Amino acid sequence: MIFQRAIRLELLNTTGAVFTTLFTIVITVMLIRILGDAAAGKVASADVVALLGFSTLNYLPVILTLTIFIAVLSVVARSYQDSEMVVWFASGLSLMQWIRPVMSVGLPIMLLVGVLSLALTPWANGKSAEFKERFRNREDISRISPGKFQESAASDRIFFVEGLTADSTKVKNVFVNQSDSKGDVIVSSQQGEIVIDEYGDKFLILDKGRRYDGQPGQAEFQMMDFQRYGVLVASKAEQITAYKAVRNLPTPILWEMGTPEHMSELLWRISLPLMSFLLTLLAIPLGFVNPRRGRTINLMIALLLAVSYSNAVGIVQSFVAQAKWTWAWSWWPLHLFGLIFIALLFAWRNNTNSRWHPVILLSMVKRLLFSPKVVAS
Repeated sequence: MIFQRAIRLELLNTTGAVFTTLFTIVITVMLIRILGDAAAGKVASADVVALLGFSTLNYLPVILTLTIFIAVLSVVARSYQDSEMVVWFASGLSLMQWIRPVMSVGLPIMLLVGVLSLALTPWANGKSAEFKERFRNREDISRISPGKFQESAASDRIFFVEGLTADSTKVKNVFVNQSDSKGDVIVSSQQGEIVIDEYGDKFLILDKGRRYDGQPGQAEFQMMDFQRYGVLVASKAEQITAYKAVRNLPTPILWEMGTPEHMSELLWRISLPLMSFLLTLLAIPLGFVNPRRGRTINLMIALLLAVSYSNAVGIVQSFVAQAKWTWAWSWWPLHLFGLIFIALLFAWRNNTNSRWHPVILLSMVKRLLFSPKVVAS
């Protein structure tokens, strides 16, 4: 039909414009944040582009969901505002017949949201955590510029390296100052290197040096000469901690683990494509606009409902994580309620001009109860 082709074309154009706007805003904010982390030494400068890509995949399901919701809402509202819906209804078509052209545009987006939520986003989160953890657990010596004092990532050591060996595998004339609750430990050595043992733990191995132990400001201290001295830089358990975060695990593993924390993350991943589907349907009846009153209030109500829906899913997710609710009885009731609410909205809008519409029935009751009665003479 001509109407449906026109709707599809307008939806595609509006979807592209909305997605471009939202994507530009989000990626700009993420780029500023990642560049700030790189400037602060929290991430490697060479990983900025990769981290930006991983963050984009993380936010893309939400961006796509908001895109299709706002696009459908805008197109329907404009049709009411320009009185095109009058022609639509006068042609014998109902609001329900908007579903087909809307879904022809929205269904590919919903499928993409599902793929991103269940597969690509966890992978991107895991890779992002891996990049950050790898930089955080890098050999503190390898991040030091020769001739400069530099603080370690844990802020408990200060390193100074005079230079590198000819093959760049070791550092020369190393100075290390480590502070803890017992006092300061100062170690100086002619050279050092990073060694990984059979258990995967990283050690800074110093050769031919001297160690000083004592409290700052006190005369008592201990001095020890050594031929070989090892300092634990990072254990293997610490290196894999970030990779095993719940939000980074593949979806099948969440189901296999079955703990409340894992099932709450699974609930969120399943809810994203369902939210995309229901919000797309919800935008059709919520797009109703009275041409005489404008559409600002209606759009604000629609966005408020979308935010409330998302927050409600987050609340259910927290209840599952705290083992207050079981996953089997938590993932579907909220979405079923949303589907019923959407069906009632469609019925409301389709029967706006019906004599059985609640507003018309209420006005009839008022006339019967409060209108003056005519007394026959």
